[in-house]
Amino acid sequence: MTNKKHYGSETKCEEIEWSFPPQQQSRQPGFEYLMDPLPIFDNPKYIGTGKLKGRIAIITGGDSGIGRAVAVAFAKEGANIVIAYYDEHTDAETTKQAIEHYGSSCLLISGGLRRKEHCESIVQKTLETFGKIDILANNAAVPFFQNDLTAISDEQWDLTFDVNIHACFHLTKATLPHLKKGASIVNTTSLVAYIGVSQLIDYSTTKGAIVSYTRALANNLVTRGIRVNAVAPGPFWTPIQPASQPAENIATLGSDVPMKRAGQPYEIAPVYVLLASDDGSYMTGQTIHVNGGAMVTT
Repeated sequence: MTNKKHYGSETKCEEIEWSFPPQQQSRQPGFEYLMDPLPIFDNPKYIGTGKLKGRIAIITGGDSGIGRAVAVAFAKEGANIVIAYYDEHTDAETTKQAIEHYGSSCLLISGGLRRKEHCESIVQKTLETFGKIDILANNAAVPFFQNDLTAISDEQWDLTFDVNIHACFHLTKATLPHLKKGASIVNTTSLVAYIGVSQLIDYSTTKGAIVSYTRALANNLVTRGIRVNAVAPGPFWTPIQPASQPAENIATLGSDVPMKRAGQPYEIAPVYVLLASDDGSYMTGQTIHVNGGAMVTT
């Protein structure tokens, strides 16, 4: 697989291998640098045109996976980036280097999004560094596979809700007073919200909540000129995969969608650019599905 670097013209997307050897990581969140092969988050054929020039974006979970690809695409479009992540410092530094490679600035902020105070601190540090906020991408999430509802502990249920939806609420609430007309909020939901994966009951529930949250918040903010949309990924080759499911599942990742493969992170990043930029000026309350052809009822 041609992926010697995390950015630059060396990567040829047409040479990507779409199958992955069995592998598993021992904890959430996962680490991108441990994955084999490394995900492709930067499409060298994607040339930015300044769609986000001068804008400031906060991206949770932006150290790796889809969040990293979005951060790099935003940087290519001229945005400066704040990456809020847990403790994946090696991955975060790689993302920072990629962002700076494209001429944008990057602020890394580590810590647990479960804490309301940390969400508020992210906003404060962003304002201290960049003076404003234009885009909020609520992207961080954790899933835990369990075969039965009774196997889900109270602690797991609370953790999943805290990271996946409560943090979204607290960070958005802290950000809203600083958003002006033309600002954009983009939330990451999931295909599982629509198909209800039997082994991901708590995760599917939180992702469904994000869909409804997006629709209601969009209606609430429309008169202020602030747009709120969501993206629903299907199976993507990101750290969440080896960190959340059995190793043997990885070899068949994505085989259940019409395209018969998992997506690479670079394939979804332009959708976030659309929703964050003026190209999406007539879109609010919507969920865009990027899932290899799976049909869903929206």
